[in-house]
Amino acid sequence: MPAVLGYWNVRGLAQPIRLMLAYAGEEVEEKRYQMGPAPEFNTDDWLTDKAKLGVPFPNLPYYKDAGTTIIQSRAIMMHLARKHNLCGNTEAERIRADMMASQLFDTLMSFVRVCLATNVFKTDYKTLRETFLKGLPDTLKSYSDFLGDNSWVGGNNITYADFNMYELLDWFRMFSPGCLDGFPNLVAFCNNFEALPAIKKYMASAQFLKTPVFTPIADWTA
Repeated sequence: MPAVLGYWNVRGLAQPIRLMLAYAGEEVEEKRYQMGPAPEFNTDDWLTDKAKLGVPFPNLPYYKDAGTTIIQSRAIMMHLARKHNLCGNTEAERIRADMMASQLFDTLMSFVRVCLATNVFKTDYKTLRETFLKGLPDTLKSYSDFLGDNSWVGGNNITYADFNMYELLDWFRMFSPGCLDGFPNLVAFCNNFEALPAIKKYMASAQFLKTPVFTPIADWTA
């Protein structure tokens, strides 16, 4: 029996997990839930299954495998990292991967507050977008400086953090076209990631989601 990954039919928090599963060659069956359009943003498709998960904190994404159910995107990614040797081969690599993954999550949460401004956080999308875009070059410079001449976040070997890194950078390329132009190492990182044979195959498949990034409740979905 293949593992099961459940999430909305968007990229969101599940896309790095999907990329990890594709890279590792792990067979997975996906349950992609649909959210209804405005103004109701109906979630009954998910709520029907939520009560049946049988875990303390039922939420999306979830991952089921061999009788075990894991929720929370980071918990799922760390499980897969351990399972498929994507934590780093040395302590130095593991430290770099963990630091960058945590930093990326902080940036992701800031970005989510922008993209879900109107309907979730009851704030002004236009104002938050302008503020975020002003700070984006500095954010990208910090990522570029951290990556340096390394092929991957940890160094020579790909780790779970690279899947987070690629996903967030790809969102930013859609949100602010050209934003990576001043950072050739980040451009090279994205190109190298997309050229990985398993990733290239997955991105060419019908299972790959290019858009949307967020559910219809967001101001920006790509």
